[in-house]
Amino acid sequence: MANYKGIEYLKNKLAQKQGRVRLRYNYYEMKHVALDFRISTPPDLNWFMSVLGWCGKAVDSLADRLNFSEFGNDVFDMSSIYAANNRDILIDSAILGALVSSCDFIYITADETGFPLLQVVDGGNATGIIDPVTYMLKEGYAVLEYDEYNQPLTEAYFITGSTAIYEKGRLLHVVQNAAPFPLLVPVIYRPDAVRPFGHSRISRACMSIVDSAVRTVKRSEVAAEFYSYPQRYILGMDESAEDIDKWKAAMSSMLRIDRDEDGGHPVVGQFQQQTMTPHVDQLRMFAGLFAGETGLTLDDLGFPSQNPSSAEAIKASHESLRLTAREAQRTLGVGLLNAGYLAACVRDKYPYLRRQVAETQLRWKPIFEPDAGMLSGIGDAVQKIQTSFPEYFTEEKLRELTGI
Repeated sequence: MANYKGIEYLKNKLAQKQGRVRLRYNYYEMKHVALDFRISTPPDLNWFMSVLGWCGKAVDSLADRLNFSEFGNDVFDMSSIYAANNRDILIDSAILGALVSSCDFIYITADETGFPLLQVVDGGNATGIIDPVTYMLKEGYAVLEYDEYNQPLTEAYFITGSTAIYEKGRLLHVVQNAAPFPLLVPVIYRPDAVRPFGHSRISRACMSIVDSAVRTVKRSEVAAEFYSYPQRYILGMDESAEDIDKWKAAMSSMLRIDRDEDGGHPVVGQFQQQTMTPHVDQLRMFAGLFAGETGLTLDDLGFPSQNPSSAEAIKASHESLRLTAREAQRTLGVGLLNAGYLAACVRDKYPYLRRQVAETQLRWKPIFEPDAGMLSGIGDAVQKIQTSFPEYFTEEKLRELTGI
């Protein structure tokens, strides 16, 4: 019998990581409250908070370019399993969650006919002990449902050959299966030897930059009030004079102040008007830092360039994002392939060897949609190569080289 850590160990492991995952979801959903230094903000405005959607933009801009197409050399007909489980929603949800939390999980069960059902569990509700060779779990744990008090209601513990379902902490039943690995499959973004469960797209640098930018936006909001209505002053006002309504004095187009009995009169002046330029420049600086961290451009973050860019210029400016998307396709694809492989074992009730799917490939749609110029260039290149090597280009070869 395998040496398993046990469900209590995995519960504690999940509790240690859950806070970091929720923090990143708060940044993604723009619910995080940035620390206010309370230096330039009036105390009466401490309740006022600004938000920025840059973290969400960093995740969505990459997730929207990771469009799964099909399985190549699909010997186990995994395509039909995904098609029967709302493939587009399932895969998009798994990819998006993996980009936010570094790792999402696909939970596999079977219906009454034995056909596999796939469900995405986010990284804040599941964990496990990973196999560094196959990148599947040796054992796993997931919270499938919470009660109205946000306490775990339905939990699952996964080991090879069985899945134990718990309800309110008590064992409900155990479901046996023929799969050679636990039926909880990690879908990981950018794993490495130090962090096998990957890295989040929302890095510590992203969170720090967004906090600084949010404080800049808040300061600019406060400064805008003084920019719109500059502070004024009156010198030499008689102490016995009737108080002036400050708001009426600020809004009035004509202000009357009479002379005193000695013929003197007060002097009315205005402080120098504040400028918004320092706040705009600082926000643009933070936008540049965030763009460099995530492979985006200033246009993506709300600072449009003066001249519209061509399709080729846009593609060139997003070269870093393209390379990131290529790497994400490779690492996320391993999880989708593993989930399809185990689902095929459940469907056929047979423990296939993992090396039997080694030749199965995941095909993705082009990261950048081809425009007329790109299609024309590909057509000319294909025609010239075909002239010298008539049988070189097949449909598969063309798709491999161009994504089309």
